[in-house]
Amino acid sequence: MRFALLFLLSLAPAGQAGSPGYFAPAHRVSGIGVGRDDISEELLAVRTDLMIQSQTFAILRDPQAVPGARRITGNLKLQALFRTASQRSGMPASLIEAIAYLESWGEARAESPSGPRGVMQISEATARSMGLKVVHATRHRTTREKVLVASRRRKPKYRTVTHKTPYVVTVRDDRLSPDRAIPAAASYLAGMEQKFGGRDWAIFAYHCGQGCVAEMLDLTRRARGIPHATVPRMFFSCSPAWNRELYQAIQQQMLRDYSPTYYFRVKRAEQLLALYRRDAAAFISLAQEYRSEFGLNGFSPRAPHRLSVWLKRDDMIFHSCEEIRADLGKRLVKAFERPDYFGYALKLSPDAPANLEFFSEASPAAIGTLAYIAFETRRLHEELNPQGEKFQPLEVTALVEPEDYARSLGRREALSHCSGQVFDIGYAGLPPGELECLRFVLNDLGWEGYLGFVEEGMENLHIGCSPGSRDFFTTVFQEALGNPDSGRYRAAPGAMIASRLLASGVPARW
Repeated sequence: MRFALLFLLSLAPAGQAGSPGYFAPAHRVSGIGVGRDDISEELLAVRTDLMIQSQTFAILRDPQAVPGARRITGNLKLQALFRTASQRSGMPASLIEAIAYLESWGEARAESPSGPRGVMQISEATARSMGLKVVHATRHRTTREKVLVASRRRKPKYRTVTHKTPYVVTVRDDRLSPDRAIPAAASYLAGMEQKFGGRDWAIFAYHCGQGCVAEMLDLTRRARGIPHATVPRMFFSCSPAWNRELYQAIQQQMLRDYSPTYYFRVKRAEQLLALYRRDAAAFISLAQEYRSEFGLNGFSPRAPHRLSVWLKRDDMIFHSCEEIRADLGKRLVKAFERPDYFGYALKLSPDAPANLEFFSEASPAAIGTLAYIAFETRRLHEELNPQGEKFQPLEVTALVEPEDYARSLGRREALSHCSGQVFDIGYAGLPPGELECLRFVLNDLGWEGYLGFVEEGMENLHIGCSPGSRDFFTTVFQEALGNPDSGRYRAAPGAMIASRLLASGVPARW
């Protein structure tokens, strides 16, 4: 399997590598954490592209991704409707079909548990604002039952009682008619583009609603350091320490329905449908890469998270402590144990005290990822400067673990530790401000495709870097050793490197 990732790295100038006294790597991912308060137009374009590519997982992990692409591009009636709607509204046909793909996989009668219906998944209130008719009627269901009535006779006496129970039926719903819903949705998008001044805001409004977008647009325009209010600028120009009001508003919307990422997802859907048209076999092959090998029947129908896709059964190579013991210096390295300097502390629980030394190992990439997360979390926490809080080293609760021990734990993600590529961080004891910074850094790196993470239990985070970023995080590990072998990423101090490693015809995947 080929992995492709666009790395945007910078070497920090001497004397500006971070606060003295703790590890601050020279090799960094630009625009992460604290760096969000100084994103140039060039860097914004790169981050936007990475964000778009990272949506591949959200789309292709669904079993309907392939049949949906076939339905959207191969249905002649749908294609004619997309073209006609485009001509009348001015919206690109590729955009309209991408939204239909994401919303319903091209199913005309699709229904969401939350209420939206049809190929364009339109809510009832929005449908009426579009001019679509949704007509309900009240019907009555008649039932009869025998009830016992009072009687002086010994023999029971009954009488029949008739009940009429009202219920509502839908007698017309234009949302379920693609020839009405598709043109209406396209016209709605055109109206939102005119209202909010940008196609990106119109796409955002399609998912989030007009009131939501009006609020987010106002916050973006009032924020610091934003020359032009666009959805990517909104998303990438705030943090817990920078434009905090905007950051909190985005977090609220993310918790509600991930709508701030909808624009990026639609753009990726456009690219994927174009790939399907150009080379259906390549599309299907790409979709296969997003299947998890850890389902009940060999494959999971829907990958639960990125780590389940990145790790393969062949990666689960450490079956016993003896194998870990024999591997030291080959695929595994010892984790650094200087909490104040590296920003993390080992809080491991081996099966036996004598095995603690072997449980304190992981791959160089995993240790580099851990050190990098701790660095970005600490410097963002310093910038946020929560009153009364002192940075606490992150608690690492698991590194490599042998298969026999992992199976005995019964934890959902325990088996992946047999790879040496993942680690766990416990956050129960972290101060609120530091926990906020940690989650932000993980999301920031995750949206760009550098790592994946998932909740493990109630107070633990299970983390691993992507296959395409292991070389970079190994370089960070080598820096931490004091012997950086960074020829692949070397540049003049302060210089920025942007190298695109794109598979032929297929944009970066992770």
